[in-house]
Amino acid sequence: MKHLGIEVPVLHTPELDPGFLPLGKFYTAFLKDAEKPLDIAVERAAGQVAVYRTRIHGTPAMAAADRYYVERIIKTMLWLYGGFKVYISGDPEICVAMQQIYCAGGQQDFDFDYMANVFEHPFEVVSCDQVPQEKGDPKAIGRHLDGCRIGFDAGGSDRKVSAVIDGEPVFSEEVVWFPKINSDPDYHYDGIVAALKSAAEHMPRVDAVGVSSAGVYINNRTMNASLFLQVPKDQFDAKVKDIYIRAIRDTFGDVPYAVCNDGDVSALAGAMNLGENNVLGIAMGTSEAVGYVDPEGRITGWLNELAFVPVDASPAAMRDEWSGDIGCGVKYFSQDAVIKLAPAAGINLSPDLSPAEKLKEVQKLMDLQGSPAEAIYRSIGVYLGHALALYHHFYGFKHVLLLGRVMSGRGGDIVLETCKKVLADEYPEVAGRISPTLPDEKSRRVGQSVAAASLPERK
Repeated sequence: MKHLGIEVPVLHTPELDPGFLPLGKFYTAFLKDAEKPLDIAVERAAGQVAVYRTRIHGTPAMAAADRYYVERIIKTMLWLYGGFKVYISGDPEICVAMQQIYCAGGQQDFDFDYMANVFEHPFEVVSCDQVPQEKGDPKAIGRHLDGCRIGFDAGGSDRKVSAVIDGEPVFSEEVVWFPKINSDPDYHYDGIVAALKSAAEHMPRVDAVGVSSAGVYINNRTMNASLFLQVPKDQFDAKVKDIYIRAIRDTFGDVPYAVCNDGDVSALAGAMNLGENNVLGIAMGTSEAVGYVDPEGRITGWLNELAFVPVDASPAAMRDEWSGDIGCGVKYFSQDAVIKLAPAAGINLSPDLSPAEKLKEVQKLMDLQGSPAEAIYRSIGVYLGHALALYHHFYGFKHVLLLGRVMSGRGGDIVLETCKKVLADEYPEVAGRISPTLPDEKSRRVGQSVAAASLPERK
């Protein structure tokens, strides 16, 4: 396969998406003859900095490839680490090109605007002689299992809640809801309260409440979240930023609570399930929710929004409706991937069905051996094998726990089996160092809500 004049060798391509070009493979091929040093740093809250040292070609003949490579690396750093300021050292011309891409009205204006809003700081790309030093602020998270706890997991298609007593779930419930298409924040509030009350009915008291939710949360407040996509900004500021705090206090009074990004909770669920650290947790549901627990059992403070990290270098890659970019993880590791691949498998899904209902229709087909739906899960497995090698380059994780509705049932087993084969054949140096696993079936679907219950520490 060839892209921007660079030959990219690939052994495994998805049978239902033969144009898929693994971005990590492109990076490797690009760097083979690149010799000019280039350093990139991204600054986020409280002076934290992530640094990436790499190389480009720096020649007129490879200018387009250089720009593409650096833009994709910056995109990855922004959504993996988060940040409002990008430093580039080693090539002022590349910096100018990135300033024209990451700006209002530029190619990546969504990222430009999103990061500025989340970090409440103007976004900028600057040239420098030397990038700042790396600086992090990892923190311990969760694992508090004493007492009567509620764990709530807010997804884009369903909400899950668990009642947990001294670490043992005594009740779990999943309810379909439609947060992304509702503009009234009271719809969301009422759904959250209903879930909390449902769990409370199965315990003698409520000692603490933990929330796992898609989006960016700072001090338990909602800074940005696709769940509330249709809520007008004035209503978002008035009713959504503190929606979980209000729902918990209004329902239970002054009990301890904690609200975390669902990716971080998926990683915590993985660490608790495995009894290990250095875990990447990936929940494949409405979107791709990712989190990371480091070798010391801490969360890093990074965004870990791999749903918007690119994995496909194909110019024909599917476009994400929200961010406007192509080739990003959300279209490869969520129910969107299943729906995207269904027509190529000869499966027609009614346009009247919700995305969650379309996923369930495909999963029903998996009850039959030899079902055409098997090709969908094999294709996602190929995607995943290539993507895990790319993710490992940035994280260095040891364990990967795969959660979420897409990984439920026989389809999840096919995804894992195919993923391991791709890793072994194409990335043997990575395959020998990581362990992708599935939890038991119950944990696959409600593991996050149980882990969420462990987030707050009791008074």
